[in-house]
Amino acid sequence: MARCVSITKAGSPSVLKVVNIDEPTPKSGEVCIEVHYAGINFADTLMRLGLYQPRPAYPFTPGYELSGVIRSLGDDVQGLEIGQRVVAAMPTGAQASHVTVKMNRVIPVPDEMGLDAAAAMPVTYLTAHHMLHYLGHMKQDDTVLIHGGAGGVGTAALQICQWSGIENVWATASGSKSAIIESFGGIPIDRHNQDFTEIIKQATNGRGVDHILDPIGGDNLRRSLSVLAEGGKLYTYGMSAAAPTSKRSLIRAFLAWRKTPKFDPLKLMTRNRGVFGVHMGTWKDEDAMSEQLHRIMEGIKLGKLTPVIDSIFDAEEVAKAHQHLHDAKNTGKVLLRFKR
Repeated sequence: MARCVSITKAGSPSVLKVVNIDEPTPKSGEVCIEVHYAGINFADTLMRLGLYQPRPAYPFTPGYELSGVIRSLGDDVQGLEIGQRVVAAMPTGAQASHVTVKMNRVIPVPDEMGLDAAAAMPVTYLTAHHMLHYLGHMKQDDTVLIHGGAGGVGTAALQICQWSGIENVWATASGSKSAIIESFGGIPIDRHNQDFTEIIKQATNGRGVDHILDPIGGDNLRRSLSVLAEGGKLYTYGMSAAAPTSKRSLIRAFLAWRKTPKFDPLKLMTRNRGVFGVHMGTWKDEDAMSEQLHRIMEGIKLGKLTPVIDSIFDAEEVAKAHQHLHDAKNTGKVLLRFKR
């Protein structure tokens, strides 16, 4: 029997359930995948709390990425076959034992790559690559600041910078996670005991950095903007400040939103700075997405990119996995396992 993670209402991790479903049938241009692993992202926790948009109507299955084996093919599917090991990026619904997905969102997994590593790839690497290369056109002499440098997107961004030959990359994280940042060529900043704005100003002689990745939002986003260089680009792709704990608090969320800077176009023009809002789940140019996924897979084959997996939870432990993310215990990616 197929099964999926289901969110029936906004709330703490206790609202997460695993329920039985009918195995889906692929439509024309789709494949049905028997899922081995599905990724969990902080966006899933915000969606569970009712703080992330767009959100499907309740009940819904979260998840943006998965790996597994093709179980059946719809009409007009080309280049893929039953039994093939694949990875896929989805707009939502990936946290299930069986899913259907458009064929252009599916990439074969090379024999030498585990399906666990494959599931850790799509959202984190695609988000980082999309910001730094597709939107940012990052150059080798650019400077970069990555918030949450020890998380899934953070470790992916560090590796992409290293692959691109970027020498000046700073990353914020808990002090205990500095080693993983250094291992990928980054300069760690202890987010609890150091002021990243002062460090960046001193290191760049007041110029600031060319690219800033900020999944935190709130006041952190305002401070990030203060150290963005002329011509620089700030990418906001989350709001973890709105959910510092696993419990739903509209007051905390409101305070985080209130502290979020209001971007004045005239001020942005004065310093020629840009701000991008990034949500790969709503990105509709699937050709651009597919091109980037293939580029990322190329980096993995070349040994330039290595997905960092923090932990793997059985699907029935999804609530525990969400709590693990809320507690910021992860270094790298957290996965759900649907098939042993």
